[in-house]
Amino acid sequence: MTSICLFTRDLRVTDNPALAHALSQGDHVVPLFVVDEDLLAARPGSPNRIGYLLEALRDLRSTLRHLGADLIVRRGRTAAVVAALAAESGASTVVMAEDVTPRARGREVTLRDALAEVGTRLDTTPGVTIVPPDVVRTGSGTPYQVFTPYWRAWRDAPRRAEAPVPGLITVPAGLDPGTIPSRAELVRGSLSPDLVAGGEGPARDRLDAWIAGDLAEYDQGHDDPAGDRTSHLSADLHFGCLSPLEVAERCGGRPGGDAFVRQLCWRDFHHQALFHQPGIAWSDWRPRPWPLQTDDRALQAWKEGRTGIPIVDAGMRQLLAEGWMHNRLRMIVATVLTKHLLIPWQAGARHFLTWLVDADVANNAANWQWVAGRGADTRPNRLMNPVRQAHKLDPSGRFVRRYVPELADVDDRDIHEPWLLGPLERAVLDYPDPIVDLTDAADRFRQVVEDGRAPS
Repeated sequence: MTSICLFTRDLRVTDNPALAHALSQGDHVVPLFVVDEDLLAARPGSPNRIGYLLEALRDLRSTLRHLGADLIVRRGRTAAVVAALAAESGASTVVMAEDVTPRARGREVTLRDALAEVGTRLDTTPGVTIVPPDVVRTGSGTPYQVFTPYWRAWRDAPRRAEAPVPGLITVPAGLDPGTIPSRAELVRGSLSPDLVAGGEGPARDRLDAWIAGDLAEYDQGHDDPAGDRTSHLSADLHFGCLSPLEVAERCGGRPGGDAFVRQLCWRDFHHQALFHQPGIAWSDWRPRPWPLQTDDRALQAWKEGRTGIPIVDAGMRQLLAEGWMHNRLRMIVATVLTKHLLIPWQAGARHFLTWLVDADVANNAANWQWVAGRGADTRPNRLMNPVRQAHKLDPSGRFVRRYVPELADVDDRDIHEPWLLGPLERAVLDYPDPIVDLTDAADRFRQVVEDGRAPS
């Protein structure tokens, strides 16, 4: 018997439940990845994610070849491609990992119908999250809307056993493996210059180094952007080059590990939220009567890291340089956009989807809504002061100087508030004045929250 393992967001062989299930179904397995035309059309202009994806596919193909198999690559619409290959290979079963996005769930329905027409069954397995999104519920049976009680219940939820690493994999003879496309065939634009390498091999190297190195100091050091002591595993988890369950099992119980596992729980929380409320991908989870505004000039300055607020500009330039941004910086830059500038969170979310390698729909939307006061935050009107945050997180300005070289020679005392320098000193910096007065903007936001209307 033959089965097809359809890889989606699980581009690995270690702890891959879909692959293990496919191997249990018979003598031959067809490892398949479909470059989906519909997905490319729906989310264009993301060269960083496409670049990582293609490296991950090449890494997966190499690994499968060492196991005696190959990665079959096809391009087209997933349902039609998989149904055609099932008919060609005589596959009785197709196996894929469950996912939570509206597009992924729609793909599953379409694929199931297409396979039924050729007499092939579709089986789905967990694997994208640690705990499946429909498992953890309140005592009344409803999904959790607040993180802390979810976290308490999540810790006690049963977890599946890790899937075994496969040995020899036998692929039916005569199948054309296909070609992994080039980036230029799929997307326009250049990669961020300091992008992480994609694939299970590099991801496992990062995980091993993280556990041996900075994990022990995670609880104390994760809010230090200059120290760069976070895991940098978010892209690997997004593409499934690492199993989130394996990461949690390996890190939990170690020094620093429990604080890190709590962050993995946030990822599960966001995925279960999108699973139960698919509209929050682009619509407010908890609508507020706060008026917003359009300011194309301010939005563009924010995107380019030219707001005149050093900690914001450093974060935005890190995003452009690495396709990644420190989590605390993500909160700061999002606060300035949504609360100081009163620009809709969706504008920031779209920009992040363009540049972030790790930007999946669930985390991106939920995190943006949390900061914008429209998500799961129990204090929706909280307002982070970016200058105060900068002095706390980057007291010597080391992070700012790394990404905003115009300020390299400014004293530590003034690095986060260069507008306090004299006019002659500012003139030689080649650095813009702030696009918004933060004090005035904070007062305006508080008035908007209090009155539910735009200030006069």
